[in-house]
Amino acid sequence: MRLTPHLFSATLRSWTIPGNLGAATTRPGVKMRVVLLHYSAPPTVGGVESVLAHQAQHMLRAGHAVSLVVGRGEAWDDRIPVRVLPLLDSRAAAILDAKANLDRGVVPPSFASLVETLHHELLGALAEADVVVAHNVASLHLNLALTAALHRFAGSGSKPRLILWHHDLAWTSRRYQSELHSGWPWDLLRQPWPGVRHAVVSRPRLEELASLMNLPRDSILVIPAGLDEARFLGLGTEAVSLAERLGLFGADPLLLMPVRLIPRKNIELGLRTLAELRREQLAAMMVVTGPPGPHDTKNEAYLAHLHQQIDDLALEGSAHLLADAFPEGLSDAAVADLYRLSDGLLLASTDEGFGIPILEAGLLRMPIFCTEIPSLRALAGDAAVYFSPDAPPREVAALIAKRLGSSPLCQMRSRIRREYTWDAVYNRCIAPLLEDPQ
Repeated sequence: MRLTPHLFSATLRSWTIPGNLGAATTRPGVKMRVVLLHYSAPPTVGGVESVLAHQAQHMLRAGHAVSLVVGRGEAWDDRIPVRVLPLLDSRAAAILDAKANLDRGVVPPSFASLVETLHHELLGALAEADVVVAHNVASLHLNLALTAALHRFAGSGSKPRLILWHHDLAWTSRRYQSELHSGWPWDLLRQPWPGVRHAVVSRPRLEELASLMNLPRDSILVIPAGLDEARFLGLGTEAVSLAERLGLFGADPLLLMPVRLIPRKNIELGLRTLAELRREQLAAMMVVTGPPGPHDTKNEAYLAHLHQQIDDLALEGSAHLLADAFPEGLSDAAVADLYRLSDGLLLASTDEGFGIPILEAGLLRMPIFCTEIPSLRALAGDAAVYFSPDAPPREVAALIAKRLGSSPLCQMRSRIRREYTWDAVYNRCIAPLLEDPQ
């Protein structure tokens, strides 16, 4: 879905992190002062602009004082200052005029003045920074005056560490070749810069950059863009809060039992199956969404029995009975959110009159693991993986592991969660880079 600038801005405003951490340059106890530099920032719609916003939010959450220096944009979070210097904008009139000449191979008379002005502005805007992260400025020819000014800044022995983040490379792109020419300033986009770190968004970009600038491959960091799983899945605040509290975003796999706590749902088999799964997949989790049945007083005793099972199987923190927090049951919207978050539906019932969860899972193309009883077989047909209500838990766990492990789509979903969510990208790649003194 493409977001209009208005919707994109509204979305960004929902990304703020609770609490008041104060101004970026005055907050006590901050780790580092980080400046993200680019042509534009949200609400401008673009892939790099989205990356900037996510990086800024995660840096803020990690305790850094973070701000943006851009040519176009506005603040979406009062804890992340956005400083607008119009000449950084690739669409500024003076920059477009210069680019029209540069694209023809002519360095216009105004270029030196533009570089001087931008260098002076960068000295002021970046003076208090510990780390400057420049996105695409040293990669593309959209504002070569800014490129030249930043190159001068990098060679001046200034205090901030400079990280050049490359999403696109003009010199390796066929569509830009007619606009590039030998000599200065175009060569700034293909020559090594002094004293900088390089980050690229993919392994192919690493190979391109290493060849282009004759850099050692191990000197270039591959740091991909990330995905905000909760926002992409459209999870509501109730489900997000629940998932964060229970650690569900880190589950692999996450199994859903959207049933009431009554004996015929055979939740014990689900718990024992989870225990078997965790012997091989330590991150496996299960959520049982429903409260005890409303008509039989013995159902409260069944809840206590299930808690004892969880203790006996050492499943505390991995098997979650939501009846404890939601004695009247979770909202329908939150249950639907948990479907989207989960990797598989697990129904271990000994008896069912119908089986609505089968339909709900089917609508979401969700893997279904259920007992082979007539009502569930009639609904799921060949779409489910079946087992007996009396099956050994190890057998059920093996069926689940085989189905999820043999599905390329399920494996890709698992890999995305491990490697490509913004939390994973930040913790694995960005946080160590910021802390690295080199």
